[in-house]
Amino acid sequence: MPSPDRKQLIPALHNIATQLRIDSIQATTAAGSGHPTSSMSAAEIMAALFFHVLRLDVQDPARAENDKFVLSKGHAAPVLYAAWAELGLFPREHLLTLRKFDSDLEGHPTPILKFVSVPTGSLGQGLPVGLGMALAARVEEQPYRSYVLMGDGETAEGSVWEAAEVASFYGVDNLCAIVDVNRLGQSQPTMLQHQMGVYQQRWAAFGWNVLVVDGHDLDQLLGAFEQAAATQGRPSVILAETKKGRGVSFLEDKEGWHGKALNKEEAEAAVKELQAQFVPSEGAKPMPAAPAAARKAAAKTAALPAPKFDKPMATREAFGLALAALGKLDGRVVALDGDVKNSTFTEDFQQIAPNRFFEGYIAEQNMTGMGMGMAAAGKIPFLSTFACFLTRAADFIRLAALAKSNLKIVGTHAGVSIGEDGSSQMGLEDLALFRATPESLVLYPSDPVATWRAVELAAGHQGLAYIRTGRPKSPLIYGAEESFAIGKAKVLRQSAGDAVTVVAAGVTLPEALKAHDELKKEGIAIRVVDLFSVRPVDQAALLACAQATHNTILTVEDHYRAGGIGDAVAEAVEGAGVRVLRLAIEHIPHSGTAQQLLHAYKIDADAIMEQVRAAVPAAARR
Repeated sequence: MPSPDRKQLIPALHNIATQLRIDSIQATTAAGSGHPTSSMSAAEIMAALFFHVLRLDVQDPARAENDKFVLSKGHAAPVLYAAWAELGLFPREHLLTLRKFDSDLEGHPTPILKFVSVPTGSLGQGLPVGLGMALAARVEEQPYRSYVLMGDGETAEGSVWEAAEVASFYGVDNLCAIVDVNRLGQSQPTMLQHQMGVYQQRWAAFGWNVLVVDGHDLDQLLGAFEQAAATQGRPSVILAETKKGRGVSFLEDKEGWHGKALNKEEAEAAVKELQAQFVPSEGAKPMPAAPAAARKAAAKTAALPAPKFDKPMATREAFGLALAALGKLDGRVVALDGDVKNSTFTEDFQQIAPNRFFEGYIAEQNMTGMGMGMAAAGKIPFLSTFACFLTRAADFIRLAALAKSNLKIVGTHAGVSIGEDGSSQMGLEDLALFRATPESLVLYPSDPVATWRAVELAAGHQGLAYIRTGRPKSPLIYGAEESFAIGKAKVLRQSAGDAVTVVAAGVTLPEALKAHDELKKEGIAIRVVDLFSVRPVDQAALLACAQATHNTILTVEDHYRAGGIGDAVAEAVEGAGVRVLRLAIEHIPHSGTAQQLLHAYKIDADAIMEQVRAAVPAAARR
């Protein structure tokens, strides 16, 4: 039986849940598409959360002190939008613009809306994001809690269990997951359907506080949320047994209705059936409590002093030093590692700011989602691992871009130059991945100084940024006072008689400089450009260099041919009559020393000289 203080609350919440169902049906019918039945199964969960459990400033949905909510089952967007309309953020009539081109109520939630932190709907991402938000609260001892509403079908995603084990390991008791176990997937029933005991065993095995409830029983839901909030030392999950299409007889627990809007006649019949379910309710409509007061903000700066490098150093090591230096100055900076901190040198950051360092272990999807959540909570997360392993997190990276997330990703051990570890460890697709990611910043430093400044630039840039670093020691090319800028290349060697422009970055830049010196002895002058900023690319500099060198550019890169430096340069000079020659990795590489591999795959100084000689007629030589 409900406790005395809930006797008045539960009828009111029941009526709100009923209205959320009606709104979900009417919005999707107006749109002619959408997911009404998936929204309807979660109506009581949403009513309990938004009108009693969450602490929210309704007039400021993006307020930092608000409790966090992630609708991981993003296809149930209609019920989320209906909840905010019921809270009074916008008129209920606006729900009827769902999925329209000129509406902010898209088919799945996006951060166009102030109450949405990250885009969702690519299932399995919400829990890692919510975990990141909960960990961000820990950094500054903020009192907000993080809630994630998931579908039962998405628990088949490995990223859910990556997040589950890491959340348990860290004892994140301000995180509460809710699984809407409505039994039916898109094309068929889910694997476990309503086997609540099996779900319970699985979550318990990961160390979570597990609460199994009837997801349509508001008294049980409210009790579970109270228990979750009172639980210390471990995260909580509420397993809510529900029925898809709840409340409408011809929809409830029926297959074939996933992602299907009702037609006008069906909608009218469904709404009539739901309207009959309203009950008498006393008192004012329940509303969420206000969030706690703001805490003191972390120190903010993205500027670094001049670096102090006096010897060759791998760019990955310079990254570690730069991140540690930045961490001392800016309390917003956090670091996430994938059990490679002694190779990416993020252990330097861990030493100076252990409370802002998070070991994600070998779970790159969850680590990226955690970074997205931390960024949404106001942090500047730097996530690093071997460049090759970032492809495991490609879908998370894609959604981070859609969120315009302030996430910084550093790929180390890029290219064949890592040497003997072999092809499975060689990041050769990463530039293509990040160049194809909307509005991303891609920096490719070639020496320790450039790396230091790349970290500084990425930290100060608002949005997703990628820095590519390497394993071998890099010679010092730049002095400590050298300045770098986003979207700008560096012309390192030039003369009036240059025959070809050679564009390189990373490990191939020293090779280009060697080729310059050797070709000069043969009477062939080449212009050498450090691309540095791969995206945005320095179109003006590339065109000017091409025009000065017989409209010929040679790109050389430690990356597969598709999507890397060559494509970036070719796109920049397209239509200008510039011939772009390319040296890149054309075949699946083999183990060997770095220099052996650069030579074997024709991206070293010898290959550059050979290509230049072939491109420059004898008459053009001095």
